[in-house]
Amino acid sequence: MSQLVVPTLREDPREAEVVSHKLLLRAGFIRRLAAGIYTYLPLGFRVLNNVSNVVRQEMDKAGAQEVFMPSLLPAELWKETGRWDMYGKELFRIKDRHERDFCLGPTHEEVITDLVRNAIRSYRNLPVNLYQIQTKFRDEIRPRFGLMRGREFMMKDAYSFHTSQEDLEKEYQNMYKTYCSIFERLGLKYRVVEADSGLIGGGFSQEFMVLADTGEEELFVCPKCDYAASRESAGVGEFRVADSQSTGTSKNALKEVHTSGTKTIEEVAAFLKTSPDKTIKTLIYETETGPVVALVRGDHALNEAKLKRVLGVQDLRLASEKVIEKVTKAPLGFSGPVGLKGIKIVADNCVPLIENGITGANKKDHHIMDVSYGRDYKADLIGDIRFALCSDVCPKCKKGKFDVLRGIEVGHIFKLGTKYSEKMKCVYLDENNQEKTMIMGCYGIGIGRTAQAAVEQSFDKDGIVWPMTLAPYKVAIIPVNSSIPEQMEVAEKIYSQGRGAGVAILLDDRELRAGVKLKDIDLIGIPIKVIIGKALKDGKVEIKLRKNGEVKLVPEDRAMDEIKALLA
Repeated sequence: MSQLVVPTLREDPREAEVVSHKLLLRAGFIRRLAAGIYTYLPLGFRVLNNVSNVVRQEMDKAGAQEVFMPSLLPAELWKETGRWDMYGKELFRIKDRHERDFCLGPTHEEVITDLVRNAIRSYRNLPVNLYQIQTKFRDEIRPRFGLMRGREFMMKDAYSFHTSQEDLEKEYQNMYKTYCSIFERLGLKYRVVEADSGLIGGGFSQEFMVLADTGEEELFVCPKCDYAASRESAGVGEFRVADSQSTGTSKNALKEVHTSGTKTIEEVAAFLKTSPDKTIKTLIYETETGPVVALVRGDHALNEAKLKRVLGVQDLRLASEKVIEKVTKAPLGFSGPVGLKGIKIVADNCVPLIENGITGANKKDHHIMDVSYGRDYKADLIGDIRFALCSDVCPKCKKGKFDVLRGIEVGHIFKLGTKYSEKMKCVYLDENNQEKTMIMGCYGIGIGRTAQAAVEQSFDKDGIVWPMTLAPYKVAIIPVNSSIPEQMEVAEKIYSQGRGAGVAILLDDRELRAGVKLKDIDLIGIPIKVIIGKALKDGKVEIKLRKNGEVKLVPEDRAMDEIKALLA
């Protein structure tokens, strides 16, 4: 310990927002270099290696092959798939001395597809699964939570290539089981949920979430069946409208009212003495195919990921005030579906069920009352385009209402299909010597995120409580008084035995008060403490477990046997 670079801190650093970030800084695992960029100190790097080793062992066991791809990626590959423009400001873009465009890799779909299209030509060489453990780069708009959302981070990413959808499904399930084995070996409590595929794309994906009360993500879980989904993808099982052309039953005529000074749903509802669920929220978006109108109930929040899926678009952003005025002939805050022409309208499933609704009049300072679907407006598409609520019914069993848990995403698996292989002409020759497009899967694990998520899940007032597999050292030998030769002699003996047996063991040989040493070891989170103090006069040492505080006195010559038993 006297030689280990482990600058512990007594106070919580100002920069840290969540418990795990505070503890990793305080315990000397990481240090911030710039926003979202961290140096891993010796303890931190040991933990990263522990995660990586488990991941590598399980991936190899599952039949995947390890490669190592460049971090510096040519723009030409990204332009083949269209992601050079789509990725936006998160992509670190640079030019070389010849003014050629490159980026620092946030993910490697293009690179691996380029590799495979040039290396594999026959169906006989498929399927194949290639993975790497490597640094990634994303220019996050707001890096936060330490290793949770950084601009530079370590990740395991794997990519599989197949001749059929059935073969992809087989490997997807193989990776699902492999991920379960990884997180179980790491000692983490986790849940697998349906997820949005985001910029990676593909038809279906699932996230592996480490459960933690302070997790940044909401998980919607059905208590009646096995359905679970992230907030971005949680479906809604009620409010289904089968006939998009159904007519309204309202007998009240439309009534335009002056609502000066009210723009938000809450302001309008209060002004008209009604509730937000009686209002229709009208949002104008711009897409690569032109502007669209999206309608949700006033007390609901529109889910842009779902809206993109319903529309089948990749580029979706809220319209500018200029575009809103062009579409509705009114300023921001007074949009509504009544009378809109020449623009696609998408309505959430709940919206057609609103009778005598209230919506913007497409006229400054005016709204319309007693609006009815079918009679006064219609939608081109109706679907689930909102965020789920606790009160919603599960879309799978149609019985349970959601429980909401919190978690941290540590893994994500995707069925990519032909999104990349088709655009990049990644083909193989089948049994009939005909060219066919390869079908792909993608599988990622955040190495640093997993380490920090373990801390977020397991800590106490004294510091980190590492699962055994993740701990930087499994055992700490602590002589209460390093100036007493007998204590140091026994400490050195057990330390030497541990090193000889391949145990990750640490000797706290510092000439400090016992309380200081014990506090540091607890802060660092080492699972097993061997305390050499007063009991030594009876030939015994104290073995104490970090997780539950259990203490056992054992003869000093049996200490290593006890340690091995605990590790086993």
